[in-house]
Amino acid sequence: MTVAVQTGTWQLDPAASTVGLRHKTMWGLVTVKGTFTAVSGRGEVRPDGSAAGTVTLDAASLDTKSAKRDTHLRSADFFDADHHPEITLAVRGADRLDGDGVRVTGQLTVRGISRPLTFTARLTDANAEGLTLDAEFTVDREQFGMGWNQLGMMRGLTTVTAGLRFIRAAS
Repeated sequence: MTVAVQTGTWQLDPAASTVGLRHKTMWGLVTVKGTFTAVSGRGEVRPDGSAAGTVTLDAASLDTKSAKRDTHLRSADFFDADHHPEITLAVRGADRLDGDGVRVTGQLTVRGISRPLTFTARLTDANAEGLTLDAEFTVDREQFGMGWNQLGMMRGLTTVTAGLRFIRAAS
């Protein structure tokens, strides 16, 4: 899909957007999946076609369908949501590639620790009313101070998936 995206300010539509994660645990035998139920964001498409913005997740909104696990993930062992209630991706640049690709560069902040992040997203829909980006990338949770790993059960990277729908922001 090769489409032009209109310049201006865009607001994330939380009802039409999802951000989830998956991580293998129990020595790779079980995949834990969760979804952040509170997500917000805003972006600006510049006249040159590049974009910048921010996506924010409420760390305490992670839902893995297990109350006990969710409580543990909100604790100081993982997200430490009481002290660091937000996870943010500050997008410094989102540049169109050939076809439907978008190179996203920015800074991911989890638990107050920021790290650079670059990944490729797909522009799956774009028109005058809205645009949708789909992305999947991995992060090393230990780089963000989440090293809890009882009996070596949790290894490897965490996969983050996002389907973000942006609509024109009110002027």
